[in-house]
Amino acid sequence: MHPINEMNLKFLSKSNNEAFARVAAAAFVSQIDPTVEELADIKTAVSEAVTNAIIHGYENSHGWIEMYCKLFKNAVEIVIKDNGKGIEDVELARQPLYTSRPELERSGMGFTVMESFMDKLDVLSAESEGTVITMYKTFKSIDVKES
Repeated sequence: MHPINEMNLKFLSKSNNEAFARVAAAAFVSQIDPTVEELADIKTAVSEAVTNAIIHGYENSHGWIEMYCKLFKNAVEIVIKDNGKGIEDVELARQPLYTSRPELERSGMGFTVMESFMDKLDVLSAESEGTVITMYKTFKSIDVKES
């Protein structure tokens, strides 16, 4: 399946850019007319991925976060990439309630939330190189008619 549209954004890992990323993703996806609930799912998943990059990837420093979106007739692929510290143990990090920053009173539910709002979630990470989160969602509300 070939994308019908694509976009790339690059922004600093500042907390106020989390809202920018979620609105940009929702605006981009809205061109295929998903439901309000489906847009909310996208916004929540993007918010969690960007927040993880800011808080865990870059910790107390700043770096770049990149967001790539590919839009299909009834689906979207969203990639959130950072060049931060990376995740030591991806499988452990994906466990509900696990957090590497308990002093921040984080819930440790970021990956769980992303998985619950998206159809598929892939996480690639290497220590000192960063993390790439790829999320997929098919929109059930959009009836694709093949010609």
